[in-house]
Amino acid sequence: MWWSGTWRADDESTDVAAELERLGFGAIWSSGGFNPGLSSRFGRLLESTERIVVASGIVSIWTSPPEEIARAVDELERGHPGRFLLGVGASHGPVVKDYHRPYSHMVEYLDGLDAATPAVPAERRALAAQGPRMLDLAAQRSAGAHPYFVPVEHTARARARLGEGVLLAPEVTVVLDPDATRARELARSFTQHYLALPNYANNLRSLGYSEADVEGSGSDRLVDAVVGWGDVERVAGRIREHLDAGADHVCVQVVSGTRDVFPLAEYRQLARAIFS
Repeated sequence: MWWSGTWRADDESTDVAAELERLGFGAIWSSGGFNPGLSSRFGRLLESTERIVVASGIVSIWTSPPEEIARAVDELERGHPGRFLLGVGASHGPVVKDYHRPYSHMVEYLDGLDAATPAVPAERRALAAQGPRMLDLAAQRSAGAHPYFVPVEHTARARARLGEGVLLAPEVTVVLDPDATRARELARSFTQHYLALPNYANNLRSLGYSEADVEGSGSDRLVDAVVGWGDVERVAGRIREHLDAGADHVCVQVVSGTRDVFPLAEYRQLARAIFS
């Protein structure tokens, strides 16, 4: 599952994490944020659960040196062996002050994680990856890829690129509302922000979406492709489509009308539909 990057009620996060584990979810992906260092949230999530994997989705490679992140990962690993996965990403030009050569910077960052003492092993890290070069790098130098804001056809393309045996964990945004007008309106509160970031818009263009599709908050066609909406069975069906297309697991992000309250009721509904 995916933990909404917009939810910051950390005083409630441990209770929510424990319930998500009880519901049967296999991983919690939490935003790495843009502050220096590795957020203390990851330690709290691990402390409040027993088995579930906690992953950073995503730590920006521009905010902290790899040596600092490696030390923080080692501390989590010593306290919770095998349960933390470091997700790192190159972020986006509009939100990084000195954004240049993102692919090369990612290679250098992975070199730094390898050289750190102790190192972060390739199997304990994953890359935010959309395009061919970053997907190839994810396959070569990490456990795999965590694409974000992607339709099912990207999952199929990513699996073909990565090959078998490499982790593919796409984020999938969902809205639990069967009314098309309401669901698309809520979905657009999400898509508008991401379509303004060139990396995401360009990735969708590479999949055949037009300029009209990616303009503003997106066409109906695009919104319906990147956000699964409808009743719980229809939304569960979209999750299964990504699994059928080659995803190893799907990081589900529920968008609801109340951003300051974690949508636990919706995750409970999805758990019954997915795991029953």
